[in-house]
Amino acid sequence: MLDLAARVACRAEGYVGENPLVGAVVVRDGRVIGIGHHRRFGDVHAERAAISDCTRRGENPRGATMYVTLEPCSHTGKQPPCADLLIESGIAAVVCARRDPNPIAAGGAAKLEKAGVRVRFSSASSAAIALSDPFVKRVTTGLPWVIAKWAQTIDGRIATRSGESKWISSDRSRRRVHAIRARVDAVLTGMGTVLADDPMLTARDVRRVRSRAIRVVADSDLDIPEDCALVKTARDVRTVIVCEKELATTEITREKRMRLTMAGVLVIGVPMRGPGLDLRELLAELAKQCGVSTVLVEAGPGLIGSMIDGDLIDELRVFVAPLMLGDEMAKSAAAGRIAPSLSAAHRYELMRAKRIENDLEVVYRRKGR
Repeated sequence: MLDLAARVACRAEGYVGENPLVGAVVVRDGRVIGIGHHRRFGDVHAERAAISDCTRRGENPRGATMYVTLEPCSHTGKQPPCADLLIESGIAAVVCARRDPNPIAAGGAAKLEKAGVRVRFSSASSAAIALSDPFVKRVTTGLPWVIAKWAQTIDGRIATRSGESKWISSDRSRRRVHAIRARVDAVLTGMGTVLADDPMLTARDVRRVRSRAIRVVADSDLDIPEDCALVKTARDVRTVIVCEKELATTEITREKRMRLTMAGVLVIGVPMRGPGLDLRELLAELAKQCGVSTVLVEAGPGLIGSMIDGDLIDELRVFVAPLMLGDEMAKSAAAGRIAPSLSAAHRYELMRAKRIENDLEVVYRRKGR
């Protein structure tokens, strides 16, 4: 039932903003009598939607059990407390996948138990637990959930030694990437990708765009060409350039910053860390200034390697194509790290694998997330 609640909650991916994805299922005698999920930011919560669904079906939730992916809230925000609703509705028991880490909303389980409702936390559904990972990370660290994506050959190369990469993956795999772009808050790339590909980084050929992702460029020296596609379309799609902190205020770059601002670009400065930008600060600023909860990284090996080195990537989405280069000089997915032993590797957990035509989409998550 928690698996079902998680699947239902995923329908709102890209709609809920800073709120968590939450699904709820009401069950009596092994029969589902109500299903609901949090549909969009500010809308009714999953528990209320599930109780309303019971009414629409002509069912009475009194004495039933609710399975919910996240502990019911106990405070009044944009919506009234879900814990109060469950008590009023006569729900006899609640099974939750995980506790709410938000101190403002937490405490629903205690309120339910005080009113005589049986509450149990269950780790039976890995899908229901993983569903809340991005929300939990945002609340506990202030950082968005980071997904890194790339397409590679069987031998782990993302481009030839000359930089040719179009196209390693199939048309269907590329459409899948556009679908992912349509569900995240921001797409992050580096200057190398901007100069090599002049990308748009928008979701195209997607049936429904759930989130108009902010396009973000890590550009420490503020070198971005003003005639590139990202700048030229910045008034249509929100675009952010993140540069070295001093360059965001110094007189030397004032005229260029003014031209970028006139074009619709937001320039944000963050400190340097070693030879590049402090990427943790970059992510924190995206969360604080732009309300970003999820970031898709589509970049070259330099930026990907730096983010892996900083332990900033939570999820990997790798598209493996049926190609072999066998060229040691071809480009790998990540570069710039020194890993003298296997103990220096970052370890990930396989979440799922799916065949897309002759490609394979593989999803990993960082262990311990």
